[in-house]
Amino acid sequence: MATINTYLNFNGNCEKAFNFYKAIFGGEFTYLGYFKDMPESEDCKIDDEDKNKIMHVSLPIGHSILMGSDTAGQQQDQFNQGNNFSISITADSKLEADTMFQKLSVDGHKIMPLEDTFWGDYFGMLVDKFGIQWMISYNKNSIK
Repeated sequence: MATINTYLNFNGNCEKAFNFYKAIFGGEFTYLGYFKDMPESEDCKIDDEDKNKIMHVSLPIGHSILMGSDTAGQQQDQFNQGNNFSISITADSKLEADTMFQKLSVDGHKIMPLEDTFWGDYFGMLVDKFGIQWMISYNKNSIK
């Protein structure tokens, strides 16, 4: 069965927020990466002012993982307090990820198609027909 976690977006203060959450809930970050860590390509250029922002952070809390990132580039223009979260689903198989992504995207908007990523996940993002943001991923090496 797939697992669901909350994914929060911030406008430049993700690291400060997650250090605050870590002080409250305890534990350690299982991942903390910056935009400067991303490989750049023709399609993906990182502006200098965004390089030290958080690309992704994960903080286990109980049986869930609180995840987050800062907005960067054009995403900053679309940021507001009403759309600063996504529901992140980790599928048990690539087929399950494909099926969920396809069904959730009907009459919605695909932000990033499901594809293999540099961090090792098969990953995609979409907004469903009700305006809810979803992140679907599968990692054949993840342990549940």
